[in-house]
Amino acid sequence: MPIPVVDKIWMNGELVPWADAKVHVLTHALHYGSGVFEGIRCYDTVRGPAVFRLDEHMARLERSAKLYYMPVPYTREELSQATKDLIKANGLRACYIRPLVFRGYGEMGIFPLNAPVETIIAAWPWGAYLGDDAAQHGIRAKCSSVRALDNASLARAAKACGQYLNSILAKVEVNKAGYDEAIMLNERGHVAEGSGENIFAVRRGVLMTPPVSDGILEGITRETVIEIAASLGIPCTERTLTRSDLVISDELFCTGTAAELVPIREVDDHVIGEPGPVTRRIQEKFHAIVSGRDDEFAHYMEAVEG
Repeated sequence: MPIPVVDKIWMNGELVPWADAKVHVLTHALHYGSGVFEGIRCYDTVRGPAVFRLDEHMARLERSAKLYYMPVPYTREELSQATKDLIKANGLRACYIRPLVFRGYGEMGIFPLNAPVETIIAAWPWGAYLGDDAAQHGIRAKCSSVRALDNASLARAAKACGQYLNSILAKVEVNKAGYDEAIMLNERGHVAEGSGENIFAVRRGVLMTPPVSDGILEGITRETVIEIAASLGIPCTERTLTRSDLVISDELFCTGTAAELVPIREVDDHVIGEPGPVTRRIQEKFHAIVSGRDDEFAHYMEAVEG
């Protein structure tokens, strides 16, 4: 999806023109993937533009940076304020937000600690990641031959740039085969996640999602769905899922900041069907929250103004 150009990007403490937000070709992160990032959404709510779970996203960015020995040069509060300043400077009401902390120019080689740490925040309008029709009617997914990352191999709790190379392979593989999204299994053959989303299955009214120990990123939208399920009285459990569990489920959906909450109507050429009642109830609650119409979870939305 092309990125629309807006006026400003926040870079190392300053709002700079979009075209001037540049790095050197010998930037460490460009060669070794030594960066961590977040995906955040701002919504145009009934009370004005508001960012969904901004503090939780910045907290995860801090954790990711810590796992890769990158001290973030700014506090969480400074980054949150910079995000809101950026949205206002660009006159945006709804947008996707990308904070990135990375090793910059000045050192080459695998040992990264002498390379400077740089920070940027970009924001731009971005619609439905998996297509306008996806949230309503669902997508076609396929289990990829590319395995999910193992907890013992990388700092899996981090949302790190280099860790998405296998997600890219999985996404391209299934896209070339005619599917919308990949589902990745771990080395034990258990369901892990999508190329950029967490996975949920429903069977006999019970919501199920893989545990962190099966090699998933602790998604903030995933956590939100678990909390929404509790508020709606929907039983939810974190448990290991097999490929067969997906096929015989009554409902399937995936979650993520970019994807939001998207039903899966077909997996590995097995029809699951149109989005079911559990999926719809959670979708409706989620959309009420991000549009500013839900009092129970109103604290999740941080106003850009004020």
